[in-house]
Amino acid sequence: MAAIGKIRSWGPVLATIIGLALFAFIAEEMFRSCEATSNERRQQVGEVLGKKISVQEFQNLVDEYQSVIKMTRGSDNLSDEELAQIRDQVWQTYVNNTILEAEAAKLGLTVTDAELQAILKEGTNPMLKQTPFVNQQTGLFDVTQLTKFIAEYQKVKEQPGQQQVAEQYKQLYDYWKFIEKTLRQNTLAQKYQTLLSQCLLSNPVSARAAFDAQNVESNIILASIPYSSIKDSEVQVSDADVKAKYNEQKGMYRQYVESRDIKYVDFQVLPSDADRKALLNTLTEAQQKLESGAAPADIVRKAQSQVAYTGLAATRQAFPSDIAVKIDSMQVGQVTAPFETKYDNTLNVVKLIAKVQLPDSVEYRQIQVGGTTADEAHTRADSIFTALKGGADFEAIAKTYGQTAEKQWMTSAMYQQAQNIDSDTKSYIETLNTLGAGELKNLEFSQGNIVLQVTQRKAMVTKYDVAIIKHTIDFSKDTYSAAYNKFSQYVSENKTLEGLEKNADKFGFRVQERKDIFSSEHNVVGLRATREAMKWIFDAKAGQVSPLYECGSNDHLLVIALTNIHKEGYRDMADIEEQLKQQVINDKKFDVAAGKLKGVASIDAARQKGAVVDSVRQITFSAPVFVQSTGSSEPALSGAVAATKEGTFSAAPVKGNGGAYLFQVISRGEREGAKYDEKQQQQQLQQQALQAASRYMNELYLKADVVDNRYLFF
Repeated sequence: MAAIGKIRSWGPVLATIIGLALFAFIAEEMFRSCEATSNERRQQVGEVLGKKISVQEFQNLVDEYQSVIKMTRGSDNLSDEELAQIRDQVWQTYVNNTILEAEAAKLGLTVTDAELQAILKEGTNPMLKQTPFVNQQTGLFDVTQLTKFIAEYQKVKEQPGQQQVAEQYKQLYDYWKFIEKTLRQNTLAQKYQTLLSQCLLSNPVSARAAFDAQNVESNIILASIPYSSIKDSEVQVSDADVKAKYNEQKGMYRQYVESRDIKYVDFQVLPSDADRKALLNTLTEAQQKLESGAAPADIVRKAQSQVAYTGLAATRQAFPSDIAVKIDSMQVGQVTAPFETKYDNTLNVVKLIAKVQLPDSVEYRQIQVGGTTADEAHTRADSIFTALKGGADFEAIAKTYGQTAEKQWMTSAMYQQAQNIDSDTKSYIETLNTLGAGELKNLEFSQGNIVLQVTQRKAMVTKYDVAIIKHTIDFSKDTYSAAYNKFSQYVSENKTLEGLEKNADKFGFRVQERKDIFSSEHNVVGLRATREAMKWIFDAKAGQVSPLYECGSNDHLLVIALTNIHKEGYRDMADIEEQLKQQVINDKKFDVAAGKLKGVASIDAARQKGAVVDSVRQITFSAPVFVQSTGSSEPALSGAVAATKEGTFSAAPVKGNGGAYLFQVISRGEREGAKYDEKQQQQQLQQQALQAASRYMNELYLKADVVDNRYLFF
């Protein structure tokens, strides 16, 4: 019994221990759950209608579209700006298709395989004409070519040792699958739009009203009292007035996506005087060497010019515009002194080595001659060349060596933008440019020979052999280090916005402001490489100051202070208080103006009350009239004029954007040359309704609870 009593005496302690253990267990599970949710969120690019898309899924869509772009362009090089555009387009397409598929599912709309096959057989869809499966005779998509390709692709996949061919086939197959998917999505969208269009009808009454609104013109005498003529001190605005205006217009200030306001200091590192002097010395030395006759290729390379020297003459279109202007007025052999070009921030030296007349286009044919050894190839080529010189048929000899000797064209644009040209290629191009029509040449290379014949030469143009040294005026490491240390000191000594603003002048910096930054933007205040700064902005709290960011093209230093957060929903009245206050002031100024015009029944009487009088012609209901005296566009005035009979004075002052108005309608009539066609007018109204309906996606988007977290990843 004593033992039981002792255990009972420990009861509260045991209960506490057990309770703490249970709490720890529950807290641990809760922490794990929260951590898993947080990790999942960090891997999500976004969400549409509750459907989440991971960064890997989104990247797969980007890669798919990127491959399509590269294939259609025939180029693998995409700029950062182009990649950003691709990501935007992929995201917008994903959002639109997700929303559309959900809406279509509610209505039972689908695109069947049979419908898709019918589109392919018809072959007229513009997307299909972008594919390689187009019949060259009809200009239409040929589904039999597609079927043949898919069958060949399946065979190539199964054949061993065809990896390179299979990869080429796969690229084209993936391209086709993208076209097919997009075609299906577009067809579904067209179905939805067609269904929506059937809800939009026109009628003869609305057609006539629309025609009159566009073509019935009124000429008036207008009396205006501009709000600007009334002093602000003549009206009193209270907080209650501003709040009432906010409540009246609250629906206009709905914000569907969160935005943030910042103040920031952006400092661009620029070359110092010492940097410019060092570069000038380098270019002056290069100028002197070019003048002395040193090899231009070596001088250009050692000076690290942006424009390589190939030794080939080129048209002026091949050169930067500042260089092209220079060479027009230069003499052969002349070397310029170093000169600066502001628009591309460079120092330049130019030597005009030669100026020649050469064809812009050359037609030629060739026979490539090989052998088991280079000597054998040279000997064989000599015999071919001798035979051709003796009158042998070029095509017949080419066929003997398994070649067609098909004629082809070489243009200046094909080679003159190249940065590097080897000696064999240079010799080949120079030969084509200098041979006359019908002339032959036996070109000897280390691996064999090429026997060339030029058949035509066209468009003789001036070409220039130019050595160009173009070097960006860059800052040195020492200059950047000094700028970084100064900016770093400024940031470290000022951890608050107040400090940043107070001491900016002391350090020679300027605090700037940017309102309403959205996470969908690609950069901060137009600077490249600011993804980390963007992430900070949307993770920070109001009042916080960021760390120092190195950004731009490694030439900008940035610090940011977050000043305000605008959550999704209605904007706070404080954010738009000045705008609201101005509207209230205009309302009260209208009351003052209307009071002055009270009882006025003629234009002359209005003039005596201080109104500005002028005539305004050709006013229509469909277009807001612009009033010169107030500098405002006034749709309310257009409506009031249309509702007033010809010869009648307005019944009451009209409240406009820039003033109060009274008017008299002097004349009214149909616009000269206007002719009413009921059928055509109804078609126009139908088209306008369809255009308005095409914006349905905006409405669906607002209801789709779209979450865009791309700024976390790209």
